[in-house]
Amino acid sequence: MLIYKIFRADEWQTLRQNGSTRGAPIDVTDGYVHFSTASQAAETAAKHFADETDLFLLAIETERLGDALRWEISRGNAKFPHLYRELTMPDVVWAQPLPLVNGAHEFPAGFESEKG
Repeated sequence: MLIYKIFRADEWQTLRQNGSTRGAPIDVTDGYVHFSTASQAAETAAKHFADETDLFLLAIETERLGDALRWEISRGNAKFPHLYRELTMPDVVWAQPLPLVNGAHEFPAGFESEKG
């Protein structure tokens, strides 16, 4: 199953350069890397990244994360995936720009078909 992480351009660059990251500032503060499912990603973008440009959407295969991935209740009483270790480049299946178009983030072609 794929889950998704939205990174700002500098956060994505840090992961690519260092090979691993503790995540965005909120991830470091909370002690885990926040992810969204395909059905949660658009709301996450709107709620936490409104009007932000230079974003990237990363797809992560849950099977690569092992026991460090936990599903926990969060926004709207829904279960969200949280990673209790650093995110590494080998965890990333793909990354695509997440541009802001007319006030909303435009998800990559084919993203809708990945929703389970």
